[in-house]
Amino acid sequence: MSTPLRHQRPGHQRPGMSFASPLPQDVQVSFEFFPPKTEKMEAKLWECIERLQPLHPSYVSVTYGAGGSTRERTHATVKRIRQETKLEPAAHLTCVGATREEIDAIAHQYWADGIRHIVALRGDPPDGIGKAYVPHPGGYAYAADLVVGLKKIADFEISVAAYPEVHPQAISPAADLDNLKRKVDAGATRAITQAFFDLGAYLDFLEAVDKAGIHVPIVPGILPVTNFARIKEFGDVTGMAVPSWMGDLFEGLDDDAETRNLVAATVAAEQCRVLYANGVKAFHFYTLNRADLSYAICHILGVRPKV
Repeated sequence: MSTPLRHQRPGHQRPGMSFASPLPQDVQVSFEFFPPKTEKMEAKLWECIERLQPLHPSYVSVTYGAGGSTRERTHATVKRIRQETKLEPAAHLTCVGATREEIDAIAHQYWADGIRHIVALRGDPPDGIGKAYVPHPGGYAYAADLVVGLKKIADFEISVAAYPEVHPQAISPAADLDNLKRKVDAGATRAITQAFFDLGAYLDFLEAVDKAGIHVPIVPGILPVTNFARIKEFGDVTGMAVPSWMGDLFEGLDDDAETRNLVAATVAAEQCRVLYANGVKAFHFYTLNRADLSYAICHILGVRPKV
């Protein structure tokens, strides 16, 4: 692995990777959606799904709101994906706001509906990201406990979360790694990272994970950014570093959505290409229920509809 570069500006070419190089042929992608709240949002979601389906993603996941606030909509969306598409759906499931019996019942229903992949998460506190987390009485306290419970119910494929820049509520990087190892030892087969822009932090994290004896894929979560102010606020709450050069790129584009989209796709595509040059072959895209940016980035990576 080459030496990680931190806060690197888009456009800098890493050794062995340039826009003149052949397109990769072994990239795997997955996409994340959120359940729609209105009929208009539902139509938009399904336009997004139809646009991305020809790229043959490994799976698509559907998020679960804080405190289980989208439980029914998540289930309905995942079930419809299973019934009406050829995509492999993965349902997010959290520990927040439910007893073990309630969560077990949801898992049993997913299995009955043909859902074989769960993204098992602790979940955000009902009061919002950054607030104190308190386990639900009688519930699964943390994601590792949830993984254990799911494995007792059925042989689910289980993905969990990972944090290259350390979970904001972790007492230390070492404790955060220990928590990830507990989730993997309990049966998780993959970890998906929180979005990040410091590529060096992710590559360093891969080395730390390996040294900790964690040997599952650590899939980078890729977030194409079109609203810099909002992502800066999110970074301040979650501990995700947002480099100053990104602010420079979006400066003066508040009223120019088209150019913002072009910049967003360029930045994310370069992020993926640098990671690929460092041996990363799988990418998980946070789509925000819009297909255009993820589709364009996949096209650059060589992930295209099969003819």
